[in-house]
Amino acid sequence: MADILLITGLSGAGRSQAADNLEDLGWFVVDNMPTELIDKVVEIAAVGETLAKLALVVGSTTAQRDVVEVLKRLRASGHRVRMLFLEATVAELVRRYGATRRKHPLAEANSGVEQAVSKERSLLEPVKAEADLVIDTTNLTIHQLKNQLTEIFSESGANDSMQVSVVSFGYKHGIPLDVDLVFDVRFLPNPHWDENLRQLSGLDEAVRDYVIGNELTAKFLSHLESLLQFLLPAYKSEGKSYLTVAIGCTGGRHRSVVIAEQIKIWLQENSHKPRVTHRDISR
Repeated sequence: MADILLITGLSGAGRSQAADNLEDLGWFVVDNMPTELIDKVVEIAAVGETLAKLALVVGSTTAQRDVVEVLKRLRASGHRVRMLFLEATVAELVRRYGATRRKHPLAEANSGVEQAVSKERSLLEPVKAEADLVIDTTNLTIHQLKNQLTEIFSESGANDSMQVSVVSFGYKHGIPLDVDLVFDVRFLPNPHWDENLRQLSGLDEAVRDYVIGNELTAKFLSHLESLLQFLLPAYKSEGKSYLTVAIGCTGGRHRSVVIAEQIKIWLQENSHKPRVTHRDISR
């Protein structure tokens, strides 16, 4: 039985970079894979062990729109099949295309890159909806993307039946695109209004004590942990491979960081190996 990863996503969001990273991890990678050939390639891969880990980069927008049916067929055949979808904000993709001076594949003579990106995003929404894992590369360097893929798709990462990620963020910087559950903690007392704590972050003990010491925080964490205790087995039984939990406060520097760290501890105590990211802690 082959381990198959289909790599999809928006043009310019990092599919080729992801393919290079997976090749470094020992995956056999085929770029710009036509959907008509996927079944045949998988059939060949299933014969021996040389192609046991197969990553297929589905190229054009048309090919990606056809991949949903292919995905269902492959899963029905008994293979382990996952789909990764890479995306980024419209503004970031426009910036990347401007920097490289490449033409967007959907660009037309009478429209710009922004219109092409928006059109592609709309066309690929059904593909994104079927993805096991969505990664927003807007704020990721190539090294950060590589580290994230290594954590998820290396041999050690593959041992976790469901990989849980926790991300803290600030609402004023926008909600992360690639998350499954979002919890708003702006109702908790804000350390920002304490001049002694304002320049610190949720990783500092004084801020942690300020947030955790509040009775409201204790009640919220108790309810959240109970909810996760109920949800995680349910997601796992449905075959979900990845789950991202986002915790948001106003700026993403204090309260959300503290709560994300507490959820990390709870997950570790419950036999998970969470990956934690504090997106806006330095802003």
